Amino acid sequence: MPSNEQRRAAAKRKLERQLERRAEQEKKRKRLVIAGSVLGVIVVAAAVTGVYFLTKGGDEPESSATASATTTSKRELPPAADAPAVAAKPATVDCAYPVGAEPASKPVAPPSTTTVASGPDAPKTKVSIDSTQGPIGLELDSAASPCTVNSFVSLAQQGYFDNTSCHRISAETGFEMLQCGDPTATGMGGPGYSFANEYPTDQYPADDPNLESPIKYQRGVIAMANSGLTPEGTNGSQFFLVYGDTILPPKYTIFGTIDEAGLKTLAKVGAAGDDGSMSAGGGKPKMPISFTTVKVG
Repeated sequence: MPSNEQRRAAAKRKLERQLERRAEQEKKRKRLVIAGSVLGVIVVAAAVTGVYFLTKGGDEPESSATASATTTSKRELPPAADAPAVAAKPATVDCAYPVGAEPASKPVAPPSTTTVASGPDAPKTKVSIDSTQGPIGLELDSAASPCTVNSFVSLAQQGYFDNTSCHRISAETGFEMLQCGDPTATGMGGPGYSFANEYPTDQYPADDPNLESPIKYQRGVIAMANSGLTPEGTNGSQFFLVYGDTILPPKYTIFGTIDEAGLKTLAKVGAAGDDGSMSAGGGKPKMPISFTTVKVG
């Protein structure tokens, strides 16, 4: 039978383990990633409802005047698998864009076309962004995410992204992205409709626990911001441009890539850092960046 001293020592060790777990959970709670605004989800609300959290240490992301797409910190990226291969889709898919309770932040209509080209033969779509900090060229991939591309192209053709500011940037290793697409520049704006996740979310069964496991969003991809909740379907107009390998769960639709000129523009803005105003990670860019025009083709 253990002595009183042994019982006290065991209880102390148990308490220490509990405190360590609580401290780690608190760190995770403060590291909410891409907070979607399609449903007006703010950081605090998203944290309460269980949106995915980064698992790296540290309470807040660092901002550094020397950050860039290739050098931000000596720390290693947290472990993460590469994104799964894109499974072939049919030649066409039917997309749904249900109108939500929140009105559009800027006059715009849902896509008029809902049956769109998909599959391996679907054409790529070029987009040219003229920003206040330099050009950003995009190539959108309908083979992987046709409904997302269809929405983005529709919004761009209606001028929805013109004269809008990017409201959030993060330059921390493992989380290097610029978030844009909200005309209100608050993180709460959207087009008044939503749509479901595509690649890589659609590569997993809906109840697959791997949907909570991090993957690498590689430098140069474009992905949709959303609430990170299930069931899926909270995408709208906000998206993020990844200029350094970023670790996230596979709940954010990848729908294209950024050209080298665009990555240089993003690295420049990232190097200026952020104001640290967002507990979810990052903040407003210290070097403001706005899109003057976003043109398709």
